Amino acid sequence: MFGGISIWELSIILVIVLIIFGAGKLPEIGSGIGKAIKNFKSASSEADNKSSEPIEDNNKV
Repeated sequence: MFGGISIWELSIILVIVLIIFGAGKLPEIGSGIGKAIKNFKSASSEADNKSSEPIEDNNKV
C-alpha cells in the first residue's frame, strides 16, 4: 500500500501515536506537519527559480 506498509502495520503505528500523543494533540501535529511541508515546497521552488536565473558578472573590467 504505502511503500510496502500493509494496513495492519499502518493501524498499529496509528494506535501507538494515539497512545503517545493523545487524540487532542493529533490535529496540532497534523497542522504542524502540513505547514512544514508547505514551507519546504515553497523554499524548494524558490531555490529552483533562483538556480535557473542567469548569474550577473559584476567584475567587468
